[in-house]
Amino acid sequence: MRAICVVREDQLEVQDIQTPSGAADGHLLVKMHASAINPGDKYFLANPNARALVTGGMSTQLVWGASGAGEVIQIGTNVPTVYFGKKVAIYRSLVRTPEAVGLWSEIAHVPYLNCVILPSKADTEDYSGSLVNVMTAYAFLEEVIEEGHRGMIATAGNSATGRALFALAEKKNVPVISLVRSDSQKRELEHLGQTNILVTTELGFEEQLKSMAEKLHTTAIFEGVGGELVSRIAPLLPMKSTIYFYGFLTGAASFSLQSRLMMEKNMLMRPFSNFMSKTVTDRKRLFQALTTLSELIENPAFRTKVGSRFKYEQINEAIQFAGEHGEKCLLVP
Repeated sequence: MRAICVVREDQLEVQDIQTPSGAADGHLLVKMHASAINPGDKYFLANPNARALVTGGMSTQLVWGASGAGEVIQIGTNVPTVYFGKKVAIYRSLVRTPEAVGLWSEIAHVPYLNCVILPSKADTEDYSGSLVNVMTAYAFLEEVIEEGHRGMIATAGNSATGRALFALAEKKNVPVISLVRSDSQKRELEHLGQTNILVTTELGFEEQLKSMAEKLHTTAIFEGVGGELVSRIAPLLPMKSTIYFYGFLTGAASFSLQSRLMMEKNMLMRPFSNFMSKTVTDRKRLFQALTTLSELIENPAFRTKVGSRFKYEQINEAIQFAGEHGEKCLLVP
């Protein structure tokens, strides 16, 4: 079968590799319909040390691809029979095994705990890049609720993870303030039903955020932007807030905070990783999360924003694609 492999450092190449002979214990064989190129793919490909974090324990035949969707054509032993023949969305990195074959391939081989079952009428392309974002939002929400937070702020409010976070939190009656950079992004979120939206470029943004954050007790901040925005919002946060760092849309841009502010507000800063969360590391909780998400997955907030589509042979062109409004490039066999 054809697959896109890492051949030299960050170089990608289409190769003919051996098709998996069968599904291993706890695994599925999935005929791939579409796979998304996520920002994380580009980051890990360009950073070999970081790449080891997502490839450790997986196949030495480095077929790339963490997000995708397709149809289950075979199940291994100890896999619930409900998976057979179903459409699934996949996030390869949830459970890592030596037998796994990445998703930029015609047939992927993955643990069933990397998959959420999709509705039979679903278009798999709509979920080919979704599960990474939805699972991150789910795990974050579970964690901050357990830590006693009553509300949240999403700094990249119209990102795929930001939209998923709002949709999941709404089910639990947990308020989320979504920060966006433009009126067009605000309108997108309003279309999904979000009402607590602030545009960071508008006059009076700081005053509005301070008032809304106090009113809604949004002490958990899901931070996916970095840089100057952190410096702006930190003084406006309620007492005992925690800033959870997940992304870095501003790249290497720095921020600064006064130590006095940290002490006066009893503020914390920490990283968030879904790989290290209780939801993902506990297999029973992970299965429950996937079951729950299967029931909610049709929510429009969870759908992948699809940009351009490329064949495998166009991988070098595809990896350069950058959607202007968060669209993801898809690879199709």
